Amino acid sequence: MYYAILAYHEEDVVESWSKEEDAALMTDLLEINDRLVAQKSLGPAARLGSTQNAVTLRGTGVGMVIDGPFAETKEQLLGFYVVDFPTIEEAVAAARELRRVNPTAVYEVRPISLYLPGASLPPGKGN
Repeated sequence: MYYAILAYHEEDVVESWSKEEDAALMTDLLEINDRLVAQKSLGPAARLGSTQNAVTLRGTGVGMVIDGPFAETKEQLLGFYVVDFPTIEEAVAAARELRRVNPTAVYEVRPISLYLPGASLPPGKGN
């Protein structure tokens, strides 16, 4: 079964980290990433850019583009993982590993009811 592990964090906190602090965290997270890939449990994963650079499309018809997400919460969705485990308990265990190295983050685990992998994308400009 596929599960989404959604990573939430206070964006101001994440953006306040030094390059060294961020790199150290990413090293720890990528160790978990590599292990999940090796056991064939990890699908796509993404670290999302700043909500200050995001837009939201809403409304009727073709919709209207407005600045950024306007969630009524301290935490913003800053990334996600798609994992494949037989049970939600195993997906929660993977989320606990991520939280162990990033203890100030909040992880939501949700079953995925439809998964369409699409085409493989080349690394984007600016990565």
